[in-house]
Amino acid sequence: MSNLELGIIGNGTVAALIDAQATCSWMCMPRLDGEPVFNSLLGGQGRFAVRLQGLCRTEQRYLRNTGVLETTLHAADGSAVKVIDFTPRFVDRGRTFRPASMVRRIEPVSGMPAVTIELVAEKDRGGAEIPYERGVSHVTFKDADCGFRVTTDAPISYVMDQREFVLDRHVSFILGPNESLSEGVDLLTRGWLERTTFHWQDWARRLATPADWQEAVIRAAITLKMCVYDETGGIVAALTTSIPEHAAKDGEGRNWDYRYCWLRDAYFTVTALNRLSAVGTLERYMSYLRNTVAHTKGGHIQPVYGIALEADLEESIAENLPGYRGMGPVRFGNQAAEHIQHDVYGHVILGAAQAFLDDRMFNKAGVHEFEHFEVVGERAYQVYQTPDAGIWEYRGRAEIHTSSAFMCWAACDRLSRIATAVGRDARAELWRERADEMREVILEKAWNEKRKAFTGAFGGDALDASVVLMAEIGFIEPTDPRYVATVERIDEELREGYHVFRYKVADDFGKPKTAFTACTFWHIDALARIGRKEEARAMFEDVLAHRTQLGLLSEDIDTSNGELWGNFPQTYSMVGIINAASRLSRSWDQVV
Repeated sequence: MSNLELGIIGNGTVAALIDAQATCSWMCMPRLDGEPVFNSLLGGQGRFAVRLQGLCRTEQRYLRNTGVLETTLHAADGSAVKVIDFTPRFVDRGRTFRPASMVRRIEPVSGMPAVTIELVAEKDRGGAEIPYERGVSHVTFKDADCGFRVTTDAPISYVMDQREFVLDRHVSFILGPNESLSEGVDLLTRGWLERTTFHWQDWARRLATPADWQEAVIRAAITLKMCVYDETGGIVAALTTSIPEHAAKDGEGRNWDYRYCWLRDAYFTVTALNRLSAVGTLERYMSYLRNTVAHTKGGHIQPVYGIALEADLEESIAENLPGYRGMGPVRFGNQAAEHIQHDVYGHVILGAAQAFLDDRMFNKAGVHEFEHFEVVGERAYQVYQTPDAGIWEYRGRAEIHTSSAFMCWAACDRLSRIATAVGRDARAELWRERADEMREVILEKAWNEKRKAFTGAFGGDALDASVVLMAEIGFIEPTDPRYVATVERIDEELREGYHVFRYKVADDFGKPKTAFTACTFWHIDALARIGRKEEARAMFEDVLAHRTQLGLLSEDIDTSNGELWGNFPQTYSMVGIINAASRLSRSWDQVV
């Protein structure tokens, strides 16, 4: 069992991580990237726990096709309780109701279960407890930035004193804004549970899933949806910060804050959901991109922004949090916002392209948006042969990275197609000429005849798993002997068992010690494209076997023992489940 056996609940405003013992160990308020008021995941004291006396085993599952989590705690004496957790999300009066709230219902299942409720909230990144004020049926945690109220029909004295009591009836908790509720807490939670369950099941029912691996794909899609910040359309790369990429001593460094919107990761997320016909996410993300492009200076775009388009993501270390399993440092903010990463231009245009071409859109993009996005293409054309930090965000060196170059090509290639779609034929011809010119240069400079492969950087020798994406974006035919040879070299040098490393050369922190799950999925796709479909299927089944019991994946896998590492849940990895299943599945005609 992975140490990351955590359930995820979320509604597009907030999200929470809940372990197999029903402890909410991570929740940020008042939005996905806010203050972690529950922070015990990273060694803090903040938590919302249900302790069952004599606990001997637990079970955890999602209600079918929903974001509603159910944890059952069993005691040695035969007593048991069921904990139901969710964040409300449903359509109410023509709008999506998604408050900064979490709901918890605790129900006796058998015997006379004795439980203790632990409710501790922290602020200042673990530096201090949030002071609270007790009411008749609620407790208010008072803070101007991250404060909240918990309303309950459980005995407040027992809750606040952390006193054990016999659970002889179901009790409910609503954690949310410091406001009075319009109805009784039991009635309200029952209604919200019913409507949230229906909302998720109705959303899942509309997905155009592949015939095979349906359950895995639906769970991946729901998880990705929880990583979208609905207010702006920004998409976080993961819901956590500083879960290390591998087992490490404190201070070794591969700990990052992923609660921001990498335009690269977001592109992969919307593309995966589009494959399932969940185009609503693209429409929200298109709004985010419009605003991103509108704020560019000279065409320059950061690789990552805050979920409300914050440009300054100054990185700092939280000294009061020991870190995941004591493996600090715990970082807030991300220096990558200051990096030069040229692949971002391609990901911006690729992320926006469908909005110009898909007639299902409520607000289909047109000429005005095209003219704005041309600024991005101009920048891509100018910089595709210049050094950058690359897709892996090297902090100590810059090269002309192959993946950055062909993503710049993608920007120009798609602008040509978009120009045709919006009736700008002269611009279409210009962008086609530029794309063709760039392609010839990249094919020449990225190919290493001695290595018989496209290498990670122009003129370099080192392999990089990201170069296989050139077939996915249409830069090269998968039947091209150079592409086939590149996949074979990566197979030989970067693959261990069924897992693929990003690269194996030393970076700013030494040599990588874990495989990067997104690269494994990219390799699965590449193998299928070059005709090794059964091998791709075997790799996919192996990755699925490494998911948590709830069907989730983090960023990295330790190839020596299969343990999950890295921030959680990782959108890159969940995207891979959808893409691989879509490529490798039988058609519905073969199944029905």
